[in-house]
Amino acid sequence: MQDTTVRDVPPALGNPELTRRLAGRRPAVFLDYDGVLSPIVERPEDAVMSESMRTVVRDLATRVPVCVVTGRDRVVAQQLMGLDNLAVAGSHGFDIWTPAQGSLSDTHVARYTDLVAEVTEKLRDGIREIPGTHVEPKRASVAVHYRLAEPADRDRVTATVQAVLDAYSGKVKLTPGKMVYEIGPNVDWNKGKAVLYLIEALGLDGDDVVPLYFGDDITDEYAFRALHDRGIGILVGDADDPEMAGRTTAADFALASVDDVEDFLATLT
Repeated sequence: MQDTTVRDVPPALGNPELTRRLAGRRPAVFLDYDGVLSPIVERPEDAVMSESMRTVVRDLATRVPVCVVTGRDRVVAQQLMGLDNLAVAGSHGFDIWTPAQGSLSDTHVARYTDLVAEVTEKLRDGIREIPGTHVEPKRASVAVHYRLAEPADRDRVTATVQAVLDAYSGKVKLTPGKMVYEIGPNVDWNKGKAVLYLIEALGLDGDDVVPLYFGDDITDEYAFRALHDRGIGILVGDADDPEMAGRTTAADFALASVDDVEDFLATLT
């Protein structure tokens, strides 16, 4: 498949081609959290979903399957959303939970608890003296946020992260994001594989179902590619945003903002 420049991706709202691809089929909706259900904010803990978005998502989930696939810690994402009727795959799909089945990954996640704890402490020690940084521990990974760090200090953050990667070479891997580095176990898993797993686990693999995935970050490209020829990928983000500059995507359609996501989901509802 050929990726497309972000600016050339057709809009999703009111697009007759997207309507045609949905016709006569039941949508299954997969959503990233930050940048999709809540705007990107300077402090990760402030990314609380709006009440109107919460209402739309809650209502949609009573009609079609809705799953959240996020880099966030699963429990934190559930707290920020304030919803308990959605399947959630946290830590880039590593930590999976559904309302009907409970955790589908506890045994797997537990294998890496000690490793993640060690890496978390190394990162805390390394960036302790760098203003504007924040270490976010998760069940299955750890993130270093540096959006509030001075540009001159960002190389120090990168060097600290690289030193930890070197110290645990072969045991961990790096997942970059928007002003964040995430380190987790070095296993062959990502958001795309999590979506495919959920499609099967939730019985959504019939020809009458069309999966839609909404994402804004580089890590969401795994899901866009995984759904190529079997679903619909929708990139969320303003093509004029500097963080989108020069980027290509495997998404089929685009929405410019979180508000547009809310409008689109309301239309589905």
